[in-house]
Amino acid sequence: METIWADRWNERYSKADFAYGVLPNEYLKKQLDKLNLGKILFAAEGEGRNAVYAAKLGWAVSAFDISKEGQKKALQLAETNKTTIDYRVGEIQTLNFEEEQFDAIALIFAHFPAEIKSSCHKILDKFLRKGGVIIFEAFSKNHLQYNSKNEKVGGPKDLGSLFSIEEIKTDFPNYDFEELVEMEIELNEGLFHNGLGSVIRFVGRKK
Repeated sequence: METIWADRWNERYSKADFAYGVLPNEYLKKQLDKLNLGKILFAAEGEGRNAVYAAKLGWAVSAFDISKEGQKKALQLAETNKTTIDYRVGEIQTLNFEEEQFDAIALIFAHFPAEIKSSCHKILDKFLRKGGVIIFEAFSKNHLQYNSKNEKVGGPKDLGSLFSIEEIKTDFPNYDFEELVEMEIELNEGLFHNGLGSVIRFVGRKK
């Protein structure tokens, strides 16, 4: 599974163009602008658009993904923007982040395989200090009907990799949710997120 998964993303990120563009996700941008600077971790960060944005703001940025091609593009983007990020490649269990290391964690379209997504969330929770914030946007289970009408909007095509509000509440029981909603949005992010889609958005503060 790991090799197949990594090969898929390496192929996508090996192209010259940035798959999801170089501008930050709008929801992430809006939420980051409300927070005090600190240490932040970007999960499944791909080509680095969000991590580099945070680094430019002055955050101490760490990121990870299973794609070496994603890392290559992210470090290139950071250099272009005259900033630095700590970007590691591998599965989350192997990357040696520390408990309560981060003030914030960003999960922006971080669609882990269905069989490990809840365990990944629990590991990420350990890396966040009490009082720290998770910023999350990803496709909801209802997104399948949007994808079936317009493949350009992107997103997983298996229900198990998508999210429901109930799953979020189960995976993050020790959080006060400042926002937790499912909504329809218009995406315009690079080559692979274009059109109407259904997402879950949440901002949660760890108790």
